[in-house]
This record gives sequence, C-alpha cells and structure tokens, in this order.
Amino acid sequence: MLTVGLTGGIGAGKSEVSRLLVECGAVLIDADRIAREVVEPGTPGLAAVVEAFGSDVLTPDGRLDRPKLGSIVFADPDKLAVLNAIVHPLVGARSRELEQAAAEDAVVVHDVPLLTENGLAPLYDVVVVVDAGPATQLDRLVRLRGMTEEDARARMAAQASREKRREIADIVIDNDVPLEQLRARVREVWAELAHRARETR
Repeated sequence: MLTVGLTGGIGAGKSEVSRLLVECGAVLIDADRIAREVVEPGTPGLAAVVEAFGSDVLTPDGRLDRPKLGSIVFADPDKLAVLNAIVHPLVGARSRELEQAAAEDAVVVHDVPLLTENGLAPLYDVVVVVDAGPATQLDRLVRLRGMTEEDARARMAAQASREKRREIADIVIDNDVPLEQLRARVREVWAELAHRARETR
C-alpha cells in the first residue's frame, strides 16, 4: 500500500485532482468529509462538542450548526483548540480504519487541506501538492465559490504560503492549465504512484 498526502491552497483545484485520481483507481480518504461525519447526530463526537460549547451550537433538528460554531471558534484560538482536540482524534481514527480496509496494493490518497500547516507530511509515503498561482486561486474563489475578493484574499492569507507547500512536495501538479492538460498530468502522476505502490508490496 502507498499512502499519499494530497494538499493545495484554497482554490488551487485539489478537489478536481482528487476526483481524477479516484477515476484512475485511487482510494480517497477525505479529511473534511470525515470531519463532518464524526459530528453527525447521535455520534459521540457531536455529544462532546455540545458538552464543550453548549446546545446553542445545534440547529432545531439536532444537527451541528456549523456557521454558529465557526463564529465562536474562529474568533477565539483557545476555543478552536478545544474543538480540534475533540474532532482531530476522531478523524484520525476513522482515517486509519478506512486505510486498513483498503487492498494491500492500493494507492490511498488522503485529501488533507491543512497538511502543510499542521506538519503532517512525514505521515505519508508521498506528498502531492496541487499548485496554482494566486491570481488563479482568487479568480476561482470569486467566480466559482461566490466569495468576495476581500474574503478570498483573507482565506488565502490564512494558509501556508505557496513556497512552504512546494517545499514539502514530492510531486507538484500545476493547475494553472486547461482541464485536458490537468487530466494528462494526473494520469502521469497516477502511473508513478501505482509503480511505487507495486514496489512497496
């Protein structure tokens, strides 16, 4: 099995690359999706969040009110640390379960937005960074996600720099290109990853 850490700045197109890798045959473990699953209604994760932050962070139907919780934790680093201490271990445990369920010759891609920021590169056999220039990121965030330019710039500034991400990369996928070129580059990368996975058996 080959474990791959996939990351990239907001608006760089990491989701598109992960989708193309799955088309090639990768097993995808999406940290953001798991983070949502571990606080679904009825989970120990949601119970722990409510215990820490009170029932005000729930919607009337008992689900987590993410905007409400976000407004609390992103304004207070101590509260964010409390939330992370609840959610991160649950995400880690679920990720390991999914990884262990994969075939022994699988290429397991972990989609981890904050891989660089949290110093997680050593956890993976290979780190793949999806890279795009700031102008491309800004355009995608404003045009495709409907953010204001100010909000988009703030989100970009809150992440690791482009240089820091490239420093930890074993493989860089340039996504300042048309989709067909991106698809061709992902196929090249997949061939290399599949080769490495065979070598690890």
